[in-house]
Amino acid sequence: MSQVLPSTRGQGQPSGIMSSLKASAKDRLMSIKSGFRLGEFSGSLGDLGTLLPIMLSLSLMGQIDLTASLIFGGIWNIATGLAFRMPMCVQPMKSIAAIALTNHMSIGSVMSAGMGVSAVVMALGLTRTIYLVQKYTPMPIIRGIQLGTAISFAGKAADLVKQAKSFGGDSWTWNNNYEWACVAFIIVFIFYYRSKRIPTAIFLFAIGLIIAFIKLYTDPPAGAVYPKIGVYSIKVTVPTWEEFKHGFVSASLGQIPLTSLNSVIALASLAQDLFPERPAGTPAIAVSVGMMNLVGCFFGSIPFCHGSGGLAAQYRFGARTEVSIIILGLLKIFFGLFFGSSLSGLISSYPTAILGVMLFVSGIELGAVARTVNDGVYDDQKRHANFIVMITTASMLVGFKNDGIGFLGGVVAAICFYIGSKYMGRMDDDVNTLSEEQGQEQTTKPKGSHNSDENETVGEARPHASSYAVPDTPRC
Repeated sequence: MSQVLPSTRGQGQPSGIMSSLKASAKDRLMSIKSGFRLGEFSGSLGDLGTLLPIMLSLSLMGQIDLTASLIFGGIWNIATGLAFRMPMCVQPMKSIAAIALTNHMSIGSVMSAGMGVSAVVMALGLTRTIYLVQKYTPMPIIRGIQLGTAISFAGKAADLVKQAKSFGGDSWTWNNNYEWACVAFIIVFIFYYRSKRIPTAIFLFAIGLIIAFIKLYTDPPAGAVYPKIGVYSIKVTVPTWEEFKHGFVSASLGQIPLTSLNSVIALASLAQDLFPERPAGTPAIAVSVGMMNLVGCFFGSIPFCHGSGGLAAQYRFGARTEVSIIILGLLKIFFGLFFGSSLSGLISSYPTAILGVMLFVSGIELGAVARTVNDGVYDDQKRHANFIVMITTASMLVGFKNDGIGFLGGVVAAICFYIGSKYMGRMDDDVNTLSEEQGQEQTTKPKGSHNSDENETVGEARPHASSYAVPDTPRC
C-alpha cells in the first residue's frame, strides 16, 4: 500500500494538469471560432484614429521605424489578445510622441524614453506594488482620469477635423473636408447601438482608404511615396548613453503617470466593467506594457502601451473577443513585412476628417464610463464629493495636459473632503442646526403671531427634524 499511494499521486497530478490545459485550449478555440464576425473586424479598426496620425507623424520625421512599428504592433496585438482574451488595445504612448515631435528628438532618444517608462511600469507589476497605487486611488479619481482623457481625445479629434477644408469656398478640396466629417458623424450615431451587426468602422475605413488611393494616384503631393510590395526587414537600434539620459528625462518622466494610471489602472477598471467574466489583472497589464517596449524599442518600434480609450473605442465599434485584435495583428504584420515604410504616402493621404470622427467616438465612449462614479453610493454628501473629485481630476488633466497633475489634484481634493467630513461635520449638519434654531425661534414668538407664519416655519423644519416620521393626520 505504501508503494502504491505515492505512484498513484505521481501519475494523477500530470493527468490533472493535462486535462486542465486541454479544457482551457478547447475553451479558447471555441471562443476564437465563435468570434469570427463582421462586428469583430469592425471593432479592430476602432482605434485607428489614435494610431495612424501619431505613427505617421513620427515615421515621417525619422523618429521611429514604420516597418518595425507595424510588425511589433501586430505581434503585441496577437499576444495580448491571446493572453487577456479580450480586445486589449495596443496604441502609441501619446505623451512621448508629443514631446518627441515638439523637441525633434532622435530615434535613439524616443526608443530610450519608451524603454525607460516600460522598465518602471514593469517593475511595479512584477513587485505587485502597482496594487498599492490601485488600492489607494479612489474610484472618482480613476473615473476623472478616464473623463479627462475622453475630453482630450475630443479636442484632438477636433484638431484633426479642422485640418480639413471648410464647407465650400475657394479652399475646398474633395478628399478632406467638413462634409466627409458630417457624413462619418451621422453614420456612427445612426448605428451607434447596432455596432455588433452593422460594422460602421469598416464603412468609414473603406471610404477613407478609397479616398486616399484616389488622392495619392491622381493628385500626389511633392515627393509622394507609393505603396511598393516587397520583403521589408528591420534592424537593431541601440541608443547611446546620452540619448538614453535625454529620452528618460525629457519624455519618460511625463509618460510614467499617464501609463500607470490610464494604461494600467484605469484600463483594468474599464476591463472589469466591460468584461466582468474575464477580468484583466493590474500586474499582468503592467508587465505586458513593459515587455512590449523592452523588446520592440530595440528595433525602432514606436513605444506602445495599452489604454482605456483604445479599449472603449474597439468595444464601441463591435469588438467583444480577442478575435478582433488577432485579425488586426495579422494585418499589421502582413503590411509591415510586405509593404513596410512604403505605406507612409497612403497613410498621409488618408482624410483626417474621418480619422477625427473615429477618435471623437473613442473619446465619448470612454467618457461615458464616468456615469458609474456613484454606483452603489446612496449618501448624498458622498455622491456630491465623488462627483466634485472626478470633475477636479478631469479638469486639471485637460487644463494642464498632464495625467500626473490631474491625479495629484484629485488626490488633494479627496483628502480635503475626507478631513472636512471627519473633523468639521457633515454637510447636512448645518441644515439640521439651522432647522433647530428656527424651531427655537418659533417657540419664543409672541402670542400675537399669525398662524400662517407658524405653519410655514413648522413645515420647513419638519423634514429635517424627522424625515422618517409618519406624516401627520389632516386636521379638521
